[in-house]
Amino acid sequence: MAMASSLVHRGPDGTNLWCDWGAGVGLGHTRLAIVDLSAAASQPMISADGRYVISYNGELYNTEDLRDELGPARLNWRSRSDTEVLLEACAAWGVEAALRRVNGMFALALWDRQMRTLSLARDRLGIKPLYWGLFGGLLLFGSELKSLRAHEGWRPEIDRDALAAYMRLGYVPAPRTIYRGVSKLEPGRVLTLPPAGSPAISAYWDMAEVERAGREARGKLDEAAAIERMHALLSDAVRRQLVSDVPLGVFLSGGIDSSTVTALMQVNSSKPVKSFSIGFRETGFDEAEAARAVARHIGTDHTDLYVEPDHALEVVPRLADYYDEPFGDPSQIPTYLLSEMTRRHVTVALSGDGGDELFAGYDRYFLARTVGRWIGRVPRAARAPLASVMRAIPLRAGNALGRLVMPRGRISEAGEKLHRVAAMLRNGGDGVYREILSHWRAPEELVLGGEEAKGLLWDTDLPRTLPNALERMQYLDTITYLPDDILTKVDRASMAVSLEARVPLLDHRVVELAWALPPELKARNHGGKWLLRQILYKHVPRALVDRPKMGFAVPIAEWLRGPLRDWAEDLLDEPRMRKDGILRAELVRRDWHDHLAGRRNRQYQLWDVLMFQAWQRRWA
Repeated sequence: MAMASSLVHRGPDGTNLWCDWGAGVGLGHTRLAIVDLSAAASQPMISADGRYVISYNGELYNTEDLRDELGPARLNWRSRSDTEVLLEACAAWGVEAALRRVNGMFALALWDRQMRTLSLARDRLGIKPLYWGLFGGLLLFGSELKSLRAHEGWRPEIDRDALAAYMRLGYVPAPRTIYRGVSKLEPGRVLTLPPAGSPAISAYWDMAEVERAGREARGKLDEAAAIERMHALLSDAVRRQLVSDVPLGVFLSGGIDSSTVTALMQVNSSKPVKSFSIGFRETGFDEAEAARAVARHIGTDHTDLYVEPDHALEVVPRLADYYDEPFGDPSQIPTYLLSEMTRRHVTVALSGDGGDELFAGYDRYFLARTVGRWIGRVPRAARAPLASVMRAIPLRAGNALGRLVMPRGRISEAGEKLHRVAAMLRNGGDGVYREILSHWRAPEELVLGGEEAKGLLWDTDLPRTLPNALERMQYLDTITYLPDDILTKVDRASMAVSLEARVPLLDHRVVELAWALPPELKARNHGGKWLLRQILYKHVPRALVDRPKMGFAVPIAEWLRGPLRDWAEDLLDEPRMRKDGILRAELVRRDWHDHLAGRRNRQYQLWDVLMFQAWQRRWA
């Protein structure tokens, strides 16, 4: 019961348990009622034949299609819920066959009482989380780590190798977690635990296969047909995700992705859609005005909130509770604030996440491509010596040189940038993109006793299997950054306030079609999302959405020098860090002093450390 109770924020509408004492199996569920609010839809739920029991978090968007396929004569349906349909689909077709037919986001546990087998499964893109760990003969699993912590069999130990990877990326990459011996189930995977033996993990959907199939299917659609087909598919994906028995709305930033989702929602709605955005008064961080302009044109019922610094800063000490392993993406703050405001009005909100990965929207893709081409012009034999010369220039001297060359300050932190380019020169190839993504470039120097867990970003075989550099970056982000950062951020922020967030751009049919389109339909003229823009222009004038990409940012650099300084100073206390024996205190304090003095902007590196320190005090 303690494990389920720890997740009541994810499901405040009811908590239930089901136990098979003889088999030593227990399933718990906390419910956020969205479709069929009656008790008939409660979980854990037992199949009609009594063989299977399910506990499931998420939403299916093709429930009625599956119900028809299963056949009305097969069952006397007890509810209108998607849970029952998913359960009976697994009973009829088997777990993996059922999941291949499903359109939705989910994490589930299914107990087969006859075969005494437990199955855990996660949706294709990793929208919903699922953690699991073995402690002797005990297998624990849950939607958040705090549920595992609540069990008396929990035996935590910080994984310093995972911590080193976190310090580079700002998130712990799957399948690792911050704890040794505890894993994230990766997207598109099923874990099966038989009555005897070890867990086995298999894939029912694999991004590598999607990419290969997409390349083989290219050339079948011309430009106009591709736009028309993607438009129709996106509209269908949005329409399917409007099914709800509770109030529903949309996050609207005014950017390409959220504006497309909002426009298609309004097309599929008979009344004004409720849209929500937040803004900051600090220069360079406000998107609320752009969102209002888009909302006026589309005709939504729009609500926005201008966040005062005091309100945002109140959230910071609670982040370790919401993100119960270290999480270093500062946009967690506005995402939580937007979710908090939205939940006052609706229980479900659609979001535009996924568009950058699918349609090549990140500016860093084009930066990496430009730098890679420049490095390609440097003779291979000269790269390492040139990198050594650049690294030998002290940061302060490099900054001074930048001010001398560009007296108006258009090259900020020139010394830091010089050292980054040196690292790119030395690494070359995909090392350029890894360098752009890196926060701490040498995390093993920071984490005492840590040996960085290296994943796909170091895969030297990837350029051979996926030769196009732009697509390779998209692929890497779709497998790593999207589920482990973006979707984690949205899930924890929304679920902290009991808000269901849906992501129609990540309908797996949309993902598969996007990968069947050539790169030139995504990126043109040094910018991305070309095809998505053509769809949006059918609903919103170009002038309202064609503007520089801002991102969902907050002024962390300034806050650390101002209202967050005392909070940060306490967490970065040098004697305490030395006593903890996890981070190299002198490196942290050096960067902290440089940041306070304005010599270097170390906001992201320091935020990673601060989020770990806050997490450690709260949980470790």
